[in-house]
Amino acid sequence: MIIGVPREIKEDEGRVGLIPSGVAAFVAHGHTVLVEKGAGRGSGLADAMYKASGARLVNEAKSVWQRAEMIVKVKEPLGPELDWMRAGQIIYCYLHLASNEPLTRALIRKKVAAVAYETIQLDDGSLPLLSPMSEVAGRLSVQKGAQCLEAHSGGRGILLSGVSGVKPASVVILGAGTTGFNACYVAHGMGARVTVLDVSTSRLRYLHDVTGGNVTTVMSNPATVAQEVEQADLVIGAVLIPGARAPRLISKKLVARMKPGSAIVDVAIDQGGCCETSRQTTHSEPTYLVSDVVHYCVANMPGAVPQTSTYALTNVTLSYGLEIAEKGLEPAIGENPALKRGLNAYHGHVTYKAVANAFAMEYYEV
Repeated sequence: MIIGVPREIKEDEGRVGLIPSGVAAFVAHGHTVLVEKGAGRGSGLADAMYKASGARLVNEAKSVWQRAEMIVKVKEPLGPELDWMRAGQIIYCYLHLASNEPLTRALIRKKVAAVAYETIQLDDGSLPLLSPMSEVAGRLSVQKGAQCLEAHSGGRGILLSGVSGVKPASVVILGAGTTGFNACYVAHGMGARVTVLDVSTSRLRYLHDVTGGNVTTVMSNPATVAQEVEQADLVIGAVLIPGARAPRLISKKLVARMKPGSAIVDVAIDQGGCCETSRQTTHSEPTYLVSDVVHYCVANMPGAVPQTSTYALTNVTLSYGLEIAEKGLEPAIGENPALKRGLNAYHGHVTYKAVANAFAMEYYEV
């Protein structure tokens, strides 16, 4: 199979779909890998490293798209990439379609086979290709949230950890999954007062146990969310329904009742956000104010640390990509239920139920 690795064109996105060792793995199995020149630069990966691994360097992104049977990238196709897609081509990347109707309809119109990293799901419910980026985003959310609380960002001017004689900040985390757990890990380690809300008693019990009871865990419902958010200095939205739009847990009215200078880091913004006042921002302009509350809603948070993120991502995406290249897409999804769940669009049809439901489109069972 001919594999294409274009340079990411999303604003401030330095990650790349494959690291050189990943290229070498495809080449060792007899496949051809086309890498756009400069694709790895943002992650500290020089063209010479790709060439030494057996890649064929290509000058223009359009040529990569036109020649490749499978495109391996990080973020969803944008701008001219939508025109370069073609029928039967496999797109293998993060898609987050449930919050992006124009992209969904473009994939259907172009009759591509779209395999989404974020919906490849094991039988135990885990999301192996989303987990490493959720780890990164969860840990970054506290770092970014601490900056949002600084006075120059419009925040309350408080230190997350506090100091001797001064109370630490109150951090409220909505969701106890991979993102929420990692946010809790960092916030607790920094000395903040941490409260985590979730609808799963088992997740809350696990979090309580691993932190030695030093983190407050609360069963999530509208009343408890409102109570905790109103009192928080920093709220981290880490909720996730696989492949579906994020539930709106924080209303505009609730934001207005939050303390002036408090902050919201909406990690769920990739899936539409869990706050009614959230809208996507970029790394270059990451924040804005609503009701004197600082909002941080960057849709590609792991792109802030592209080298770490790229290596972590290739660690988990490579084996599934190789499986598709070795067997062909249809046999691969026929033999691997996890990979089958990753197929969101196929030959003009929506093949992931949550995406179809989001836009009242017809769903087709694979």
